[in-house]
Amino acid sequence: MLDRRVKIGRLVSGGLITTYACTSACRHCLYNSGPRREKRYIDPAIAEEHLRLVRSLGCAVVHIGGGEPMLRPEGLGAVLDAARLAGVSVDYVETNAAWFADAESAAVLLSELRARGLHTLLVSISPFHNEHIPFGRTRGVMDAAARAGVRVFPWVAEFVADLSGFDPSRPHALVEYEKRFGKDYLSGILRRYWIHLGGRALETFRPMLRARTLEHVLREQPEDCSRELGDTSHFHVDLFGNYIPGLCAGLAVACEDLGRPLAKETYPLLTRLFAKGIRGFYEMAAADFGFRPSREGYIGKCDLCTDIRRFLVSRGYDRSSELSPEGFYSRHPDPGAA
Repeated sequence: MLDRRVKIGRLVSGGLITTYACTSACRHCLYNSGPRREKRYIDPAIAEEHLRLVRSLGCAVVHIGGGEPMLRPEGLGAVLDAARLAGVSVDYVETNAAWFADAESAAVLLSELRARGLHTLLVSISPFHNEHIPFGRTRGVMDAAARAGVRVFPWVAEFVADLSGFDPSRPHALVEYEKRFGKDYLSGILRRYWIHLGGRALETFRPMLRARTLEHVLREQPEDCSRELGDTSHFHVDLFGNYIPGLCAGLAVACEDLGRPLAKETYPLLTRLFAKGIRGFYEMAAADFGFRPSREGYIGKCDLCTDIRRFLVSRGYDRSSELSPEGFYSRHPDPGAA
């Protein structure tokens, strides 16, 4: 965990981000993945190096995600090989099913990947994905996985009933769901399954959640962010060599610095958040960089933290590499269905 010296030691459970590129720009994506992100895919040697490292720190089982790992099936196969060489088991591989063309080719591809270590496929199912991907492709991938002997982890299975009521041959905008299920459909999603309010989810759900004043957000929060930054129960390591602490997308620790105390000189933002929380982070940004809130209110400290970090990036902050990857902070067009 992250101790008082700000040291990331034992890792519990996490994943490997193979790419931030994706066919979709889902409105709830924590990592701001999408078609406009860099098309780079993780190098197998780097993947093996990262996986050996996380294994040495206690995590012997990972999932593989993105972005969309299936954008490059051969690259995914090489990552599965790297996991085997590193002595790390792959719990599941995530996919949005956009790659599906026909039942036969999908079953062949999944059979080939199964031979290299793919045992479970997490298939994304939600109205957010359906804005970009016909549900027929999602069903096709699940059927092909069954033929190939690959288990399916449908996430989230509860939405199958909702999606099944629409034409499976084409995508459907969220407005279509609101017309059928009511104007509160989108806000109701937050009660149906857990979504972390970070990344694009902030923009999506902010209009329907109660904003608090800056003073309220600063007053109601704990003194520090050690719990969030120290959470190793759901970490990620990405293709650029970044360790992403907990669910704090857009914050990064270099993988080579895991397992040893983090220097304040190298990580001034992260160590400030760890020790002083959002209040300390805000005070530093205001005093040292002239930050001023861009909105009258925030839905929580993660909302404020993201606003501060975007401000720093926009002002060319270059005192550390903590605000990574760069693509996370790029402004992209409306993520809705084309």
